[in-house]
Order: sequence, then C-alpha cells, then structure tokens
Amino acid sequence: MSNIVFCDGHDNAFVGFVWRFGCKEPITAYSQKKIIENLMADGMTFDEAQEYFDYNIIGAWVGSGTPVFIEDMSIEEAKERAEEYEV
Repeated sequence: MSNIVFCDGHDNAFVGFVWRFGCKEPITAYSQKKIIENLMADGMTFDEAQEYFDYNIIGAWVGSGTPVFIEDMSIEEAKERAEEYEV
C-alpha cells in the first residue's frame, strides 16, 4: 500500500514530488501561497487562512508520507532569509 499523501481540495496547489534519502516513495509538495489563496477563495480572510494553514495543514502529521509545503520565493529572497537562520 502506498504511503503517498495528497491534500484534498488543493490539487491546483500541487507542485510535484520531493525525494528524501532513505525513503522509497516520493513525498508530495504543495505551494503554501496557493493553498492560502484557496482558503481565501472559500471565504477566509488572509489572517484566518494563514492561521488555518499553520494549525490544520502544515501542523498535521500523518506519518512519513506527510506532504511538504513550499514557500514560494526567489533565490535572492531565499538567500536573504537563510542569513536569518545562521547562528
């Protein structure tokens, strides 16, 4: 039985598969921005959608096949953000 998990209702936010060392199956990857947009299209404000995403979507662990969520940004933005994490 496959361990690949998809996010119901967010097919338009699907980006593709990611692979992790030691895992035999791919992990689904989704655009955080598009999921937030989907939630807002369903009537939530941006803040409500962000809170819902943080708690109910990214905060849900459903095993080793739990999807990953990509924060859309340019390489320049990513490098700038990476500097914030340097210790």
